[in-house]
Amino acid sequence: MTPSEWSLVQYRVDDSEKVAVGAYTDGAVVEGPPGTEGLTLMEVLGRWEALAPLFRDWTPEASDTVAGARLAPPLTYPNKVICAGANYWDHIAEMGCERPDELGEPYFFLKPPTTTVTGPGDPVPLPAYNGARVDWEAELAVVIGRGGRNLTPEQAMDHVAGYMAANDVSARDRLKLAKPVAEPFTFDWVGHKGQDGFCPLGPGLVPAWQITDPQNLKIQLSINGVLKQDSSTAQMMVKIPEVIAAASRIARLEPGDVILTGTPAGCGVPRGEFLAAGDDIVIEIERIGRLENTVVTS
Repeated sequence: MTPSEWSLVQYRVDDSEKVAVGAYTDGAVVEGPPGTEGLTLMEVLGRWEALAPLFRDWTPEASDTVAGARLAPPLTYPNKVICAGANYWDHIAEMGCERPDELGEPYFFLKPPTTTVTGPGDPVPLPAYNGARVDWEAELAVVIGRGGRNLTPEQAMDHVAGYMAANDVSARDRLKLAKPVAEPFTFDWVGHKGQDGFCPLGPGLVPAWQITDPQNLKIQLSINGVLKQDSSTAQMMVKIPEVIAAASRIARLEPGDVILTGTPAGCGVPRGEFLAAGDDIVIEIERIGRLENTVVTS
């Protein structure tokens, strides 16, 4: 797939736990653009309106490659990870659902940021209990650069800093409780979506100006080299500006907030396929990048 020009990443060197901001280009980490020295990427996003103009005309130089750099989670940590559910036409079709005559508001759920968000190369841990049925969901993630509340769809894209790939890992066995206290309390969204390591992000933040049309990007996911998801963001039911606007009507959006925009067809649950220890998951989104993680036992 066509890579981005460059993306903003966080990296570590050697055994240090301290992260620095750099740029990822041609498979290498280079020193970050001007204004990022000593900052985390969350701090950069907090100053996005001031720093973005400096980044627009900046070009990473191969001579600035950082020796021994290891990619870290790109955001440590967003205040909110907001996820739009059931937002691809081909996905609702594979789940056996009828195409609605009229679209309503998107619905959302949350992932706990500090315990679910991981980065490139980090493990996806299987839950420790028996009978876990863990699924994959490749998604385009939108990252907010300018906060706001009650945005209109026309305003929404002016609040976007950029995009990254995400995996909305899901424990399908936890969606419905086996023994709910009562019928109205059947669903367990925290257990389903919020377990440790269930939100790999990365490899980095591709600035919005590099992506001419985020609504026309090829999105793929493979397991152990076998293609499972192969679609396009053109399949989104509710488009990105409307998703952002709808989220902002629920909660004020803040710089660094991440909004997952839904997954296309090819998930495991319709075919009864689930992740196992040792599985290699690769997500590739056109112009956004490649996110790879391996499944491990807890």
